[in-house]
Amino acid sequence: MGARRVLLIAVLAAAVLIGFVAVQNLQVSAVYYLTPTEARDRAVAAGTAARLGGQVEAGSLRYEPQTRELRFVISDGTSRITVIGTGAPPSLLREGAGAVVEGTFAADGTFRATQVIAKHDEVYAPPPPGATPSHRPP
Repeated sequence: MGARRVLLIAVLAAAVLIGFVAVQNLQVSAVYYLTPTEARDRAVAAGTAARLGGQVEAGSLRYEPQTRELRFVISDGTSRITVIGTGAPPSLLREGAGAVVEGTFAADGTFRATQVIAKHDEVYAPPPPGATPSHRPP
């Protein structure tokens, strides 16, 4: 009976250890972002690195190819933050679509993006048989 008890305790300890390591690894790879309202409520300080997520407001997306400046407003329906970045916008970035941006807040309240990630919907509808899929430019 003693050997079984030791074996059972060892198996349980190994399971707990494996679970702990798995949780730690998943936390490192998880990507969290703040909504504009959460960022406002937390009073994220200027210069603090953060991720923001929300919808690109209609009429706000601007890209200047000569300066490579990208500007748009990201909103969660309650709060809005102007995002300024450099580089060409991702091909899926469009007004009304979701986006996640990484970067820092500036002293003037804008968000200086170092990376812009366009989110896409998970709805996939294949074209009917024999039809060529249509491609919509951004």
